[in-house]
Amino acid sequence: MKKTILIVSLFLIAFSDQLCGEIQPAHRALLMATLWHQTSAEYRALAYQAYNIAKLRLEEELKISYKKKRAVIVDIDETVMDNSRYQGEIIKKSQGSYPEFDGWVNLAIGEPVPGALEFLQFAHKKGVEIFYISNRSLRHMNGTLKNLQKLGFPQADEEHILLRDISSDKGIRRRKVAENYQIVLLIGDNLIDFDDVFRKKNIEERFNWADSLKAEFGKRFIILPNSMYGEWEKSLYGGTSKIPEEEKEKKRLEHLKSY
Repeated sequence: MKKTILIVSLFLIAFSDQLCGEIQPAHRALLMATLWHQTSAEYRALAYQAYNIAKLRLEEELKISYKKKRAVIVDIDETVMDNSRYQGEIIKKSQGSYPEFDGWVNLAIGEPVPGALEFLQFAHKKGVEIFYISNRSLRHMNGTLKNLQKLGFPQADEEHILLRDISSDKGIRRRKVAENYQIVLLIGDNLIDFDDVFRKKNIEERFNWADSLKAEFGKRFIILPNSMYGEWEKSLYGGTSKIPEEEKEKKRLEHLKSY
């Protein structure tokens, strides 16, 4: 019996080492971030908390009289739709062909972020206009429409889904919405979902702007957690992710604080 257990244990250790060896160093950090996103009840609790606050804030806004019709702006990826399975595919295929995001979008199997669907259905019932502003490319419109509609997200049509055309600056699309609507809430997982001032900034600048806008978080800005990717990671590398992995690893350690 002990001999059998020993053999099985050795096999599992060997298999584990082989699996870890197949994961590129670039994706080992992504592995833990994605597992947290997919398996932690804390992530779900934070998402529910964000949308509970959003509902409370919208209820307060509904008591205020505006000349324009109210609108809520939401990001799509990791704000209303969970794409963590795509990140999982990147990790599992790290030594093979890199999975194309186009393929993931066309599958239309993203799942709703906890609390998102219920909140947007509430907003819709209250007569609030909903705009989905995402930096997915225009070529992703059909897959995005299919996925959002399949999940039951309200007002998911080409008029309300504003994807990236020439510029990735979401501020341009937000200002377009503001021409005809009173934007009462912005919901996203990345600070560029809220204000242009966070675009292409370093870590210290992003901290300073976050501090200066602290009164807006939980009021007009509702933020969702996303440890898998975002502008925060680019800021570690000087604003770009297009540098060698060895240099990325070096910069990560440079920014790591300890005692």
